[in-house]
Amino acid sequence: MSSSSPSEQRRLLHRRILDVQVYARDDGLFDVEAELVDTKARDLMLAGELRKAGEPVHDMLLRLVVDAQLNIRQAGSQTRWMPYPGSCDEHGDAYARLVGLNLMKGFRLGVKERLGGVKGCTHLTELCQVLPTAVIQAFAGIVIDTREGDGSGQPPFQLDRCHALRSDGPVVQTHYPRWYRKPEADPAAAALPASSSS
Repeated sequence: MSSSSPSEQRRLLHRRILDVQVYARDDGLFDVEAELVDTKARDLMLAGELRKAGEPVHDMLLRLVVDAQLNIRQAGSQTRWMPYPGSCDEHGDAYARLVGLNLMKGFRLGVKERLGGVKGCTHLTELCQVLPTAVIQAFAGIVIDTREGDGSGQPPFQLDRCHALRSDGPVVQTHYPRWYRKPEADPAAAALPASSSS
């Protein structure tokens, strides 16, 4: 299905911006800063106060320190704009509970267990979901060998994680020929009788 063209008769209601930045540190660790900002295109009342169009409804920041194996060593959050001051930011240092999780091994389930529902903030917990792929993108070609894999004979981590990078596809055949595998015959198609032409 192709995407539809936007209607000329429309107006902006809401904008959400996600921004993730990853920094290499001199001590061999990495700082990850992830920000979520929600704004409205109209004035609205929040908790009895007027929030002007364009002012943030949410402006929240997650900060992590991770190592080269994607283990979270330090974590915390900051809520700068919120709908209910004094309540939204009352979760203390809940996001320190991310410490000990690994971004590639059970991370999303670990976030749900530690911070799901009323244990954390819906928006900060949702922001966590983009962290694994964002950090992998930062590490690709620098920390993670995207050409040859991990040196143990395993293919690069990104293969078979999306449609374009399937090991039996043309992208892998062209750009990762060492790891290309011919497509297996479709057993359902092989079982069909050959059509006869008369």
